[in-house]
Amino acid sequence: MKLLKPSWVNHNGKPIFSVDIHPDGTKFATGGQGEDSGKVVIWNMAPVLREEDEKNENIPKLLCQMDNHLACVNCVRWSNNGLYLASGGDDKLVMVWKRAAFIGPSTVFGSSSKLANVEQWRCVMILRNHTGDVMDVAWSPHDVWLASCSVDNTIAIWNARKFPEIVMTLKGHTGLVKGLTWDPVGKYIASQADDHSLKVWRTMDWQLETNITKPFSECGGTTHVLRLSWSPDGQYLVSAHAMNNSGPTAQIIERDGWKTNMDFVGHRKAVTVVKFNPKIFKKKQKNGSTPKPSCPYCCCAVGSKDRSLSVWLTSLKRPLVVIHDLFDKSIMDITWTLNGLGLLVCSMDGTVAFLDFSQDELGDPLNEEEKNAIHQNIYGKSLAITMGSQLSSTIIENPEMLKYQQEQQRNQNPNGAQASGPENQTPKLTNVLNGESLEDIRKNLLKKQVETRTADGRRRITPLCIAQLDTGDFSPALFNSVPILPGSSASTQLIPQISSDSSTANSLGLRPSHDPTSTSPNKTAEDNKDSGTAAVNSIGMKSNLLLTSASKIEPMKALDSRFTERSKATLHDNRVKDSSSVKEPKGKDETSSDSEDKIVVKSMTKRKGEMEGAEVVEKRKKGRPRKDAKIMPISQPFPQVTFLLSTDASLLKLPTPSIQKSFSTQVSTDGVTYLEVENEVSVVSGSRLSQLKWSREGREWDTLLPSRIIIATGSSDVVAVACEDRTLSVFTACGRRLIPSIMLPAPMSALHCSGHFVMALTASATLSVWDVQKQTALVKNESLNPILSGTDATVSQSFLTRQGVAVVSLSNGKTYCFNSSLETWNLIADKQDSLVQCADFRNCVSSQDALGSMGPLALTQGRNLSAGRLASRLSSMPHHLQQGMTLAFLEKQLASALILLSASEYRHWLLIYARFLVNEGYELRLRELCQDLLGPVHKSSSSSWETTVLGLRKRDLLTEVLPVIGQNLRFQRLFTEYQDQLELLRLK
Repeated sequence: MKLLKPSWVNHNGKPIFSVDIHPDGTKFATGGQGEDSGKVVIWNMAPVLREEDEKNENIPKLLCQMDNHLACVNCVRWSNNGLYLASGGDDKLVMVWKRAAFIGPSTVFGSSSKLANVEQWRCVMILRNHTGDVMDVAWSPHDVWLASCSVDNTIAIWNARKFPEIVMTLKGHTGLVKGLTWDPVGKYIASQADDHSLKVWRTMDWQLETNITKPFSECGGTTHVLRLSWSPDGQYLVSAHAMNNSGPTAQIIERDGWKTNMDFVGHRKAVTVVKFNPKIFKKKQKNGSTPKPSCPYCCCAVGSKDRSLSVWLTSLKRPLVVIHDLFDKSIMDITWTLNGLGLLVCSMDGTVAFLDFSQDELGDPLNEEEKNAIHQNIYGKSLAITMGSQLSSTIIENPEMLKYQQEQQRNQNPNGAQASGPENQTPKLTNVLNGESLEDIRKNLLKKQVETRTADGRRRITPLCIAQLDTGDFSPALFNSVPILPGSSASTQLIPQISSDSSTANSLGLRPSHDPTSTSPNKTAEDNKDSGTAAVNSIGMKSNLLLTSASKIEPMKALDSRFTERSKATLHDNRVKDSSSVKEPKGKDETSSDSEDKIVVKSMTKRKGEMEGAEVVEKRKKGRPRKDAKIMPISQPFPQVTFLLSTDASLLKLPTPSIQKSFSTQVSTDGVTYLEVENEVSVVSGSRLSQLKWSREGREWDTLLPSRIIIATGSSDVVAVACEDRTLSVFTACGRRLIPSIMLPAPMSALHCSGHFVMALTASATLSVWDVQKQTALVKNESLNPILSGTDATVSQSFLTRQGVAVVSLSNGKTYCFNSSLETWNLIADKQDSLVQCADFRNCVSSQDALGSMGPLALTQGRNLSAGRLASRLSSMPHHLQQGMTLAFLEKQLASALILLSASEYRHWLLIYARFLVNEGYELRLRELCQDLLGPVHKSSSSSWETTVLGLRKRDLLTEVLPVIGQNLRFQRLFTEYQDQLELLRLK
């Protein structure tokens, strides 16, 4: 062992409270007192290691001095990757430093011209949270978090990926917190304070794991610092300032059960600092001897107020070396070189000492593979969690959790590619786009500049708009067009509909798919069954877009789309609005040559100006009805009418369809059904008889009614007919009258059927819904006044879901449904809702989710939902604000699907909501959700818990939610808790 005290490392006689060697071993930092402020100094390590470099005047000793701290600096710590230096001081601040680009030597302010900064280090972040002196700072494994502790009795956990975001403030100490250390496995952080306690906190949920007080109960007096340390194998935690039989010790705490049976003894005064060597050693084999199996061991240095230093090996009962009176005052900090053979110690007397060990003295250090193998054997597989702000390295305690983590890794690396670190797993934005770095894209854009020459021979270069490629503001999903597997770091591309405006689609590198309405009738019927309405194919399906290969998209085109097509992607463009609305049917002459089946959608006509640019398509079966018959949609379209701004319901009036001599409608049921109406077929005793004819696949029936028919519609189960005399007749699919004619309070405005349900919207703006099979009224003459009064909006569309829920859309973009249980109108969609436009849940949608999103809720929202996500990508918004808006939007979607009784959509949004809660760390909401799905474990007569929701068993839903929770190790305790309870219930 060699001992050196370099006198040139000093703070001009002022105390040095902290020292830390850079991970690459080329420099070290000291922190302490300056002339009238705190001082951080970065020194060259070469003159310490080699005498010839110390004597060489051309080799600088001082690299940089920073005097930004307003008061004494208590701690300096390099990040594990060596890019940053963190310092904490009596000014209550934590400063994060980063090396700046070389701009030439600069003189230290207030010093002689001989003292120059060779390297430029600048403060890139000041972290303000503590209300007292900052005593210690510590970087977590993988530099995911930075922890700081203070005399304000708290520990702050900072998100090192998103400074200055605070992940958590740990409160529990009742005295000054003076030391921190991270578990190398990544599961715990330990703190020691003047309250005679050492606390271990879990990084998974930031809760207290254990509180150790026994070894410190006898401690009297205080020390300036209490720097504790964790062994590199994670098995032992060694504290400062403990007592055993009235003698000062460094307490050894075993990870297994947090037992305190061993300690390092021998120092005459309180231990101030403990530091483990980063290497794990094995006994050195002598030359020529046969290798003998030996247990790996660790090395630990202990410093004390008695001015002495001791170095221990865990394989020896006595210290390897003890150096007495090394300094004139107490030892303040210790740091090891990364190779494990060098040791720097600093003291309050303002000097440092360097100890240089040999491998013969310490042993052979294990390489990284052997070190990882030890971790593997002791703890099992260790993974890095990189979910948003909750990032850690932790071990897996549950075999089911391990299974889900491995599945997630396979999804992230489908070709077996290994992740190169936590950055690869995080869903945050990366600096690579379509395989190219953003800087490469910028250079390529410059190469593509267009040069022209004027008539006089001068060169002219066409300007290019080059985006500020800042990954903090824009998502690669805006430029990428390759579908990414779910769970991957770039899983931000959402397959469902984007606005079908052709210019917008082209600018994003998208091409429209074939018209899905040309599929077979059976396929169409199946789609309608899932959606709960006959109109589903007209909205959403027609705008499906196929994603092209990323290799076909030039980066400039993708970037241009952000600027040139911005206005086209907004939700306020009328053309985009109308492209998601229902198409107006063509006249009979235009449809006569069509030979394919086409679902005629229940809709109301649009304003003429709004219908411009909307393609009108009408296809129907060969063999049209009588020549004088006119094809019309199921719900008779009515013109735009502005309602009076009055709360008087009697003034509300909806338009009624005009009476026609004859017309025909096509009903979308299990088979293609036609309803043909011929009014005034004959006059008997002064009454005009009208004929209704029903036909499906060669079967037909007809009936006569004593008044002219205004509207006729039907479903697979019933046929409903509204007449001029305000009567409503309902027949079965075989033509049998189900109930006597219903007398309506006003003429019919719109009529819909779905299953056994019939919906009537009258001219006096009242709504009724009946279950004609059970002959009960679900909604009885409910006024539209609550949703129409105070606005100039009109009813633009209405329909009835398969579950009998009436839905009414207004021209102002709002869509309502009436809930018969609550007897209220509920807003389920709003095209101008900022939540829709700003919600960003792309990371929570899997490739299987597109199918589950079809239903009445998707029908009402149409393409507006996708356009909202597109708009959110084009705008910059603080993360916490967008996080809150996304949460509110998802909860609104879940509630809307529930009130629409849409089981498939409820399950769809439930899984997305669960993924979002897991990704963003909303533990309380996640626990409440799981508890509601699990229900009471023991049966109770007082329990009001329902076992199903919308026909779905809640515990089956919990079975689907648990694998989502299993993808984030932070929630493995919650995962295990509910999985175990679910297993117990299954065994009952």
